[in-house]
Amino acid sequence: MNIVVLIKQVPGSTEIKVDPKTNTLVRDGVEAIVNPFDTYAVEEAVRLKEAQGGTVTVLTMGPPQAAEALKQALSVGADRAILVSDRAFAGADTLATSFTLAAAIRKTGGADIVIAGKQTLDGDTGQVGPEVAMHLKLPFATYVKKIESADGGKLRVERLVEDGYEVLELPTPCVITVVKEINEPRLPSLRGIMAAKKAEIVTWSAADLGEDAKRFGLSGSPTQVVETYVPERVKTGEMITGTVEQQVDRLVEKLKETGVL
Repeated sequence: MNIVVLIKQVPGSTEIKVDPKTNTLVRDGVEAIVNPFDTYAVEEAVRLKEAQGGTVTVLTMGPPQAAEALKQALSVGADRAILVSDRAFAGADTLATSFTLAAAIRKTGGADIVIAGKQTLDGDTGQVGPEVAMHLKLPFATYVKKIESADGGKLRVERLVEDGYEVLELPTPCVITVVKEINEPRLPSLRGIMAAKKAEIVTWSAADLGEDAKRFGLSGSPTQVVETYVPERVKTGEMITGTVEQQVDRLVEKLKETGVL
């Protein structure tokens, strides 16, 4: 079984800075971590490999320092790591990002299962996984909390919904995004850490993917941030005085003025 896991390196701090010229996140000099939801995707892929055999390829799009995120995945059992990195990818929205990742998956030769976390902490959209499936023209399931079985060319999963879960059966190849309820990620062993340090990180540029360059980065993004600002917080208050009856009457009057009553 060939499994591809999509991960992302995200800012590990709440002090997010935005470039005033490009309106994109400033990542230089900011502590970076593996997107927490993606750690569950890596763990589930490794468990599938251990149960049924095969290989786990971890894939990310990002700047050169994103290689550290890939090494973390290798340290817990992934077999191969690919970094898709090029200035041409900068400023990509979810559509351009998913197009790039799908192109990279095709270049690997495809996968039986593509797994990603349900969303990332920085973008928080939950769109990339389903959009990758769209570009690859594969069936997909989101919010997967359990993989019941993965054999016979079918993947049977439990998908988390608001009031419980639903059971879905997908033909493979397919794409799924997972929630944290699916497993408990393991810690890397010393042997895993040492092996990851020595591992080769395959790096592909935009030219290596062999796709239309206009579909990468800002040029391939139909949605772009044109302005960012911090909303002004205005706090106002009024002290109501008088007798209890007067206070109640004044409170009801204010509630009517604001449309609450």
